[in-house]
Order: sequence, then structure tokens, then C-alpha cells
Amino acid sequence: MICVSLPGLAISTGEGQLTGRGLEGFYRAGRRVLSRCQVRVAGREPLVVQARMTSADRARFVGTLRATPHGGPDPDVVVERTRSADGVERITLRSAATRPLRLPVEVALGTDLADLGAVAAGAAGPELPASVHDSGLRWAGPTGNACVTAHPPPTDALASAGLLRWEFDVPAGGSVTVELRVRLEGAGPMRAVSRAATSPLAAARATGDDPRVRRFLDTSIQDLEALLVRDPVHPTDAQLAAGAPWRCGPAPAEALAAARMTLPLGTRLAAGTLRALARTQVRGKGPRTGMIPGPRRDAGAHLPPACTGTEATLLFPVLLAEARRWGLPDRETEELLPTAERCLAWLRAAAGDGAYLRDPQPGGPVRCETQAQAHRAALLGADLLDALGRPGGNGLREWAQALRTAFREDFWVDDPAGGRPAAARTPDGRPVTHLGATAVHLLDTGLLGCGEYAPGLLDKVRTEQLARLLGSPGMDSGWGLRGLGVREAGHNPFGHRGGAVRVHETAIGVSGLAAAGHEKEAGALLRGVLAAAEAFGHRLPEMYGGEQRTEGSAPLPHPAACRPAATAAAAGVLLLTTVAGIRPDVPAGTVTLRPLRGAPLGEVGLTGLRVSGAAFSVRVSRLGLAMVEEAADGLQLGA
Repeated sequence: MICVSLPGLAISTGEGQLTGRGLEGFYRAGRRVLSRCQVRVAGREPLVVQARMTSADRARFVGTLRATPHGGPDPDVVVERTRSADGVERITLRSAATRPLRLPVEVALGTDLADLGAVAAGAAGPELPASVHDSGLRWAGPTGNACVTAHPPPTDALASAGLLRWEFDVPAGGSVTVELRVRLEGAGPMRAVSRAATSPLAAARATGDDPRVRRFLDTSIQDLEALLVRDPVHPTDAQLAAGAPWRCGPAPAEALAAARMTLPLGTRLAAGTLRALARTQVRGKGPRTGMIPGPRRDAGAHLPPACTGTEATLLFPVLLAEARRWGLPDRETEELLPTAERCLAWLRAAAGDGAYLRDPQPGGPVRCETQAQAHRAALLGADLLDALGRPGGNGLREWAQALRTAFREDFWVDDPAGGRPAAARTPDGRPVTHLGATAVHLLDTGLLGCGEYAPGLLDKVRTEQLARLLGSPGMDSGWGLRGLGVREAGHNPFGHRGGAVRVHETAIGVSGLAAAGHEKEAGALLRGVLAAAEAFGHRLPEMYGGEQRTEGSAPLPHPAACRPAATAAAAGVLLLTTVAGIRPDVPAGTVTLRPLRGAPLGEVGLTGLRVSGAAFSVRVSRLGLAMVEEAADGLQLGA
């Protein structure tokens, strides 16, 4: 159970007690501030009868115990603990006894002040000695100091044992509360972005025949807000951390991808993300000039690790172009345009005279998804340059046309089943033929004007074949798309890129299949992810096991997955707005609707979205017909 409100985390098991084992504890900016917090009442630990997340940043544990001697089997004291990511824990004792109770309460505390990475590796070290401090305890270590203060102050504090003690007189039917505040000294009060007066994300709501859609969207937005982090130099700019607990820092490719999927919630997150990453762009001279730096990412058993810097650099102009369609003001678009131009200049320079964009490392492959991302960046970038009166659009379109021609010749592998796109081509030109979920990027062509999508690298016939492949049992697990088909060599249902279901790619697949008119496959994947979300309490992890769904089964959690994760939470927004098929073109003053005619979730209503900076609401009927219920003044329905 991970409570998140960055830079704060609170990680617990369902038992409620923080025992110091595993990852348990309160964290601040990756440092474990408190690892142990064990409550005993009248010398006994409460029996936890319920543990649940009440919001993205808060968990509630309810326990019971019997304090009255010889009172029968029924508990007469309820112990409720509310644990928050901001370092606050409230312990409330409620008496159901018919007479006053005198309840001794004891809280055992401890910490190692270990880094999260060391905790995860099992190298955290022993607990530090405590000292009595103010109304609580304090620990000093080589990496900093931490303290816990209690209200009301304890009647006794034993530093050697790390104990705080109280003696409470609780009237019949009465209650008492102890509040503990955990703090890393010198860090100042925690001001999470999610607690700011105004969130960059609209508080949209979903209703409909399927009751799961409301919880799914609510939880997705809560998780996104919990993962917001400020740019340390420009605190007004927020972007999304990749996920908790492992990746609480910014990851450029994931931040851009998540901001793109959340455009229906407004353009403020996109603008903050773009500004923050623009400041990281490589300047000067050299082959990396114009890139948005990013780490390497595992690509599975068949290919070497991929460069997320390439992905981020190609996503930057795409996000800017699409944010403009959703209503990013001209002033902000023009401010960010020079960075986008440098990204596009890097693309042209890296491709050189060839038709393909190769991996930046020497001898790297030509990846299918990279070509799809480069093609989309070229076309949307050209559209953006033309709209703002800048040169270079024609050259980008010519290169994109050459890429399309070469790709259709070189990247399609014929076979008796109808063929498939190659996952990559080796430096000597041999196709890498395994089928994986990265092929969905061929369907993600990007939004142009008047509600139209850019042309793709595949023609209509091959797009239909790809849709069949993605909808086949080998790829669709029933919970979403497997990273690698079950019949492919090296398939592993828990492989990061080797068979696990990755929510981001499944959402891109649903959106792309819907845009291409393959609603049967899109609807099946959509229903599968929604079922998985319900099994995970509507908080989707970034990935989960790719085992086949059967009657009565549940998706298998992946032990290394972030949960919450930015791209998984943002996927909830994309999946539900795909049902309505919202395609805005704010510069042209129009919004086009292309709903899923099969209405896979029945009637769905979406309220509180943002188009052109104003509230936008839409309803899709059981017949698959969409109707705008609220929109900005002057925004017309496109044909």
C-alpha cells in the first residue's frame, strides 16, 4: 500500500504496523525518515480487520481489541490509524465499553535514515539510536537527522527503546487521538505539488452504465496529482515523476508521454513539462545537439536497450503541436517553438541522407517504433512550423514521405498468416521479426487540423492485418496487450518487454485502433484494461503479468512495477476519452467527435474536461452517438 504525495511516500503492508521490514516506512525525497511505528494498546497489538487506500496519498487501517477482562468475545476498542504521505499518522482509539477504560498506549519508533535504493537492495543497515527531543524522539545519522513529534505529548519517552507512552482515561463511548508528525530536519515543511491551490489537471468526472468508469477516472487523476513534481529552479513548472516507489524523479520520455495522454484535462501540465524539459536540451555543437537527454531502457531479449532520449526528443514537438490543438495559448506555443525546432533539426541531422532514424549508439538497430515516432514528429512538426510561419515544414514532409516509401518496402515481413511488421532491422539489413506491443506505435500517427490524424507508415490493408494480430489471443491477454506474443521466442509473462502487459502501450493501441476504425479490437482491449483496473483497486500499475485471462482469474501483479505510475494513470484518461473520440482544433475553432460506435462501455458521460481552457463535457449514448453538453464559447462542432 503506497501513499504518494511527492516528495513524500508512506509504504505499508495490510497489517498496518510499520515493522521496518522490506520497504515499509515514511520517506521524504527518497530518504526513509521512519522505518518502524508499532502501536500496542494495553500491551497488545490491535487485530487489523480492514486496510484500504482512501486516496492516492492516504491509507486507513482499522483494528480491534478487547480491553475489558472477562467481557466476552466481542472487541470493545476500535483502533483507527490514518497514514498520510506527508508524514502524519493519526491513531484514534474509540471505546464501545459500558464503563470508563484506562488504556495504556505505547508506540515503538525507529529509523535507519536509509536511501530508498539501499532499502530495496537489502542494504539499509541497522536502526540508529534515538534521543528524546521536544515531545517525541530524534535520530541523527551521517546523511541527516529525523524526528517524530507527538500530540498530545507522551507521559513517558524512553530513548533507549525508542518508545513513547501514554495513559489515557477513556469515558464509556468516548475516544482519544494521538497525532505523530515525522520530519526530516532541515528539509522544511513538505509542500507537495498536489496540495497546491490550483492543480494543472482538471477535476474531470466520468459517469455511465458501467459503474467502474467513475472510480477509474477519479483514481487516475488522484494518482497523477500525487506524482507531480516541481522543477527545482522554476517551481511554477510541474511535471510527472515516472512512478512510485522506484522512480520518483522525472523521466523525460514518460513525462512527455503522460502529459500528452492528459491533454483532455487541460494544457497546463503539458506546458510545465515542455518548459522544464526545454531547459535540459543539449546545446552547442555535436551529434547530440538538440536532444532531450534520457536514460537507456531495457528492450527485451531480442534488441539492445533503447535510448529514451531519442523518444523524448521526438515527443517534444508532437506534444507542443497537439497541445496547441487542445488550446495552448499562442504566447506559450511561440515561447517553446525554438526548442521544438532544435528537436526537429536534430531529427534531420541524425537521419542524414538516409530514410531511417537509427539508434544513436554505433551499430544500433533501426527500430520500428522509432520510425513511427520520427514520422509522427516530422509531420506534426511540419504542421506546427507552417502554422507559426516558420520555415522547414516542406523538408520534413519530404523526408517523411521517403520514410513511408522505404518502410513499406523494408519493414513488412510476409508470411502465410498475412504478414507482420518487423520489430527492427539489424545494421546489416536483416529483419527482427518478433511481434510485440511496440507495434502499436505504428497506429499512433498524431492529431492534425480539422479532427484528422496524420497518415501512418502502414497502408490500410497492412493496418487491418496489424489490428488482427493485436486482437489475437497471442497478443491480447484478456487484461491488455502483452509486450511480446506468446508464440515468440523468449516470451515471459513477467518480462518487462518480454510478455508483461504494459498499460501505456495498451492504451496507445486502443486509441490507435479506434482512430483506424478497428473498434472490435479496440473495445476488447479497453474492457480488458478496465477489468484489470478493477482488480487493482482502480490504481493500475505500469505493468502486470501477461498470463491469459480465464473465468474467475485476476491479473498477476509484477513485483518490480511502479504503482502508481504516470503513464498508467494517464492511460486511464486516454482510454475513457477515446470512447468519445474527442479531436479538438482550437486554432480553427472546432472540435470533432468520433465516438466508438459499438459503445463498449454502454452510455458514458465525461464532464469537467478542458478544451480551449474552458470546461468541456460530452456524453456518448448506448447507440454510440456523442453529444457535446458543455463547451467554450465560439467552439463549433466539426464535421
